[in-house]
Amino acid sequence: MSTQPSPRPDHNIWPSIVYTDAAAGRKWLADLGFEVGIVIPGEDQGTIHHSEMIWPEGGRVMVATAGKAAGEFGGAPGTMGVYVVTAHPDELAARAESLGAHFIRPLKTEEDYDSRGFSVKDPEGNSWSFGTYAGS
Repeated sequence: MSTQPSPRPDHNIWPSIVYTDAAAGRKWLADLGFEVGIVIPGEDQGTIHHSEMIWPEGGRVMVATAGKAAGEFGGAPGTMGVYVVTAHPDELAARAESLGAHFIRPLKTEEDYDSRGFSVKDPEGNSWSFGTYAGS
C-alpha cells in the first residue's frame, strides 16, 4: 500500500480537543511541534472558548477549555484520539520522549500498510498518533 499523500486538500476537517487546562494543552502541543494559532478567551478568567493549533505539515486542531467555555464542542478531557500525518516520525518521537510523553504505541513500521509512526497520551489523557500513512 502506498503512503503517498492524496491530491485532495486535507485541511478541511478540524478535530476539537477539550482540556481542563487548555493553555497547558496548547503549550504541550506547541512543544511537540504544532504552531500557535488564534486564541479566543472564554467568559471565565483563564478559560479558552476557541483556539487553533496548526500542524506545519498541513491541518489543525481546535483547542478549548472543557465545560461552558467549549460550548457545543464540549466533551470530557482525555477522551479524544487524533491521527496526524508526518514525514518525520523519528524526530517527532524523540521530541515526544524528551517531553516525557506516555507512549501507548512505540515508534515502529507497520508493514501491512507501510507506515512508520507511534502513539502517545497528552498530559490530560487524549491519544495522539503520528505516522507517515497519509491515506490512499
